[in-house]
Amino acid sequence: MKEIKTVALVGLGAIGAYFADRLQPMLGDDLRVIAGGARAERIRREGLVINGKQEYYHVVEPGEGEPADLVIFATKMSGLQQAIEDVRAQIGPETLILSPLNGVESEEVVAKTYGWENIVYSLMRISSVKVGNTVSFDPNAAFYVEYGEKKNDPANLSERVLRLKALFDGAGIRYQIRPDMLLAIWEKFACNVSENQVAAVLDLPYGAWGSCEDAEALRIMVAAEVIEIAQKKGIPIETNYARDHLDVIKAVPPRNKPSTLQDILAGRKTEVDIFAGAVIRLGKEYGVPTPYNEFLYHAIRVLEAKNAGTVEGV
Repeated sequence: MKEIKTVALVGLGAIGAYFADRLQPMLGDDLRVIAGGARAERIRREGLVINGKQEYYHVVEPGEGEPADLVIFATKMSGLQQAIEDVRAQIGPETLILSPLNGVESEEVVAKTYGWENIVYSLMRISSVKVGNTVSFDPNAAFYVEYGEKKNDPANLSERVLRLKALFDGAGIRYQIRPDMLLAIWEKFACNVSENQVAAVLDLPYGAWGSCEDAEALRIMVAAEVIEIAQKKGIPIETNYARDHLDVIKAVPPRNKPSTLQDILAGRKTEVDIFAGAVIRLGKEYGVPTPYNEFLYHAIRVLEAKNAGTVEGV
């Protein structure tokens, strides 16, 4: 089995910072952070401060280098298309590809350029806070990668899954190999759509879900629209998944804020298009009413407009 010795990483947000933090001690300069122009200079100059520790990385410009054993897309969906172009030099016939982004469509987007042959399904469950070049997360919390083929037999894992397992074990990256990766991706999507968006509109930290019945009721109602769409698509998600997921949410530090709320507070564009926007579009396709997501879509757009200074009188 071929060992993964070189990794190209695009993006140093919450997901990218976690991978960089774990992979650099193992790989050194064989961890390549792909970035160009002013962003590359900023990363070289400032690096990242992860949990209070200053880190610097081997930055490789787009178009430079040779194929890596593994490419990890760790941008937001809004930056994925550019990232796909930036890593062309890093992708060869045997390069494995992970895109553990939010939403339910990142693998499809990557496959349009590079095909499905080397893509391994993945998602990331992590709660972190990023301000400027400073990222913080609890290294002892249950953050992990879920990955695998579309279907996985624990007794007969594919070589690609085993290669990634060896890398993650060596780097101390927590992971789960899920039997059904489409189910795993839609379960996370239900969480993102409900937790992120309700929190963004109401300015709530994770602690709200376990301590406020009304906040919990909103989370459940929004998630129900996602769950119904998934079931119409043949994804075997449990009807009570969101309600049963509360115990997992309670393990997140209660003061932590979901990423969409962090975006609003920092004046950044949010991922509302791949959350409520995708739910609305898929709801129409599968005949599922989505009034809660329609409300949240427009509410978050208003918050973005306020940040942009385009709402008069505010």
